[in-house]
Amino acid sequence: MDANEFKRRFLPCHQKLYRVAFRLMGNALDAEDMVQETYLRLWKKREELPPDIGSMEAYSVAIIRNLCLDALKAPQMEEEQRPIEELDMPQARSLVREVELKDEASIVHRIIGDLPEQQRQLVKMRDVDDCSYEEIEQVTGLTAVNIRVLLSRARKKIREQFNAINSYEYGKNQ
Repeated sequence: MDANEFKRRFLPCHQKLYRVAFRLMGNALDAEDMVQETYLRLWKKREELPPDIGSMEAYSVAIIRNLCLDALKAPQMEEEQRPIEELDMPQARSLVREVELKDEASIVHRIIGDLPEQQRQLVKMRDVDDCSYEEIEQVTGLTAVNIRVLLSRARKKIREQFNAINSYEYGKNQ
């Protein structure tokens, strides 16, 4: 297989490969590295590829999936093999911050629970479940403008109550 044939068969898969790698790796840089590694492996084995491959895309996706899974396993093994003295132990500040974040999340959860039913439903659908405005329109029957207005009011109320609670607790601790 020459370079032109390789490009014709495998480059159309690029977007799909990137999406798969990004979903598995969790960041753009690692996803790009995995796509490059996939193309490198395919290029090196271009002469050995079976001619009866039904879908070049499916074959490429299988390769990138395996590469990503191998890459995700590798750091864990290295971490397990390091002596206990070398492992990064969480610092007290990060533990305190983690507790603070959990407390703040609990406060926000409680505030959302106190919202009017319609606002609570919209906040959960949009901000928690990450539904699109179109999906929310279909479920609720509201227009996009109404949804945005209700969300804006709900978020403002959440922000105001959260700040009031935080400033009270901060003042109480001083």
